[in-house]
Amino acid sequence: MPRRDPLDATLEQLARVRNDPRSPEALALLRKILAGRSSHAAAKAAEIAGESEIEALVPDLVAGFQRFLDKPVKSDPGCAAKVAIADALYRIGAAEIDLYLRGIHHVQLEPQWGAPADTAVDLRGTCALALIRVHYPDYLSEIAELLADREPAARRGAVQALIYSENPAALPLLRLKALVGDEDEQVVSDCLLALLKISGVEAMDFVGRFLNNPSESVVEAALLALGGSRLPQAFPILKEFSEGPISAALSRSALLAIAMLKQDDAIDYLLALIADTPPIQAREAIRALAVYRHDDSLRERVDALVQRRREKPLSAFFAEVFDSR
Repeated sequence: MPRRDPLDATLEQLARVRNDPRSPEALALLRKILAGRSSHAAAKAAEIAGESEIEALVPDLVAGFQRFLDKPVKSDPGCAAKVAIADALYRIGAAEIDLYLRGIHHVQLEPQWGAPADTAVDLRGTCALALIRVHYPDYLSEIAELLADREPAARRGAVQALIYSENPAALPLLRLKALVGDEDEQVVSDCLLALLKISGVEAMDFVGRFLNNPSESVVEAALLALGGSRLPQAFPILKEFSEGPISAALSRSALLAIAMLKQDDAIDYLLALIADTPPIQAREAIRALAVYRHDDSLRERVDALVQRRREKPLSAFFAEVFDSR
């Protein structure tokens, strides 16, 4: 009879205690696993601790994190345990500032084909959120460094942390990063969206300036930020831009941004394009509204307009984009 994998047995034990993780038996098992050598099992135990916000396990989580920092590529490949532990402590609200500071600076390069991969990106983002949650006085300085991280995902994590902070003191950082730019246009879009989330309509003029940028990728970033803001004041800006002399790619992004607003007047505008504009523009309006493909009521309204036009290619396009569930 083949020998059973110990990890599989441990994971089955964890699955059984998940429904009652605060029982004495469950706590004993979670402590044992967090003190063990298996980073994969420790990550699962930390997930359970975080989901149930078990404060009694904070010392065990901290001890596990410190242990997995020793020879981390070998002890915690993929950084899975440290990420899960930091996330659990963040959910619990544990004021483990030293741990979060170590985590936000931790880089874990692991071998792969080509250049080594940094597997600690998510850890740095999680620790940024945690520093905000526990009111670390100098969290803005730490996140400012994260905005200059070599990994795009870490820079995006920094922006998400600033959105989470809702702190007006973060606005100059976000403006500077947006103006300096980034090789990843999503970072710029996130910065512009963060400005709109934190300061609302007061940031509208600043974000609108990016619609005149010579780089289409930057313009697209601004469009998606305006759409993602869901601010009513963004609709006339997006509508005016979409009706100007722009490329087909930017027209598509502008209409998508209008759909993202999730406002009645914005949706009515896109429906009017389907009803009354040439097929090419009608197709793009249909594509934009496809973000609502799971809304049966809106799907019926779009379908009715398409059927009224009696254009087989347009009907086929509608079926293609709305039925790709």
